[in-house]
Amino acid sequence: MMGLLNPRGFGLACAAAAIGSGLVIAGCSSSVHGTATVNQADAAAYRTEMASSVAAASSSRKAAAQAKAIGDNCNPFRDTTSVAVTKYNDFVDAHDGNAPDQDGKRDDAAQTLEDAARTVESRVNSAGDQLPPELAQKFTDYVAAARELAAESRKMNYTSPVGALNDASKRVNDALNAVRGACPAR
Repeated sequence: MMGLLNPRGFGLACAAAAIGSGLVIAGCSSSVHGTATVNQADAAAYRTEMASSVAAASSSRKAAAQAKAIGDNCNPFRDTTSVAVTKYNDFVDAHDGNAPDQDGKRDDAAQTLEDAARTVESRVNSAGDQLPPELAQKFTDYVAAARELAAESRKMNYTSPVGALNDASKRVNDALNAVRGACPAR
């Protein structure tokens, strides 16, 4: 007949084994005497690496913000200004043809030009310094030219000389082309 394990004896054997193992481990350890010091070369390299990492992260955030500002201004610019161009061309056709609805088309064109200028200006202001300064200036030039063309358009009637209107129209076209050339292609 086989004997059963004595739980008391088994517990005592396990305790003895644990104490023995602890003594062996404690006996194998040794302490190091002295003062802990920083390895200055390693610390300097670590600081440089961390500064570089922070700068890269900051640069990446700035680049992302700039890309967003460019997209937020360039992409809608085409749509905003194309409506103004269409309305202005409708007015010019009506004026050149002495059409009876010339005044209505003139006022509609002027208002659309002013609306486009206000919309572009608002977007540029919202982007702030995240928009590259040279691109922001091109948008600002368009805003000024569109407002000038709106003002010149409002002065027009059937007998008005068209020189100032044509000059203002050329400035708008130049400003449109400058912005379109500076914006990334869609």
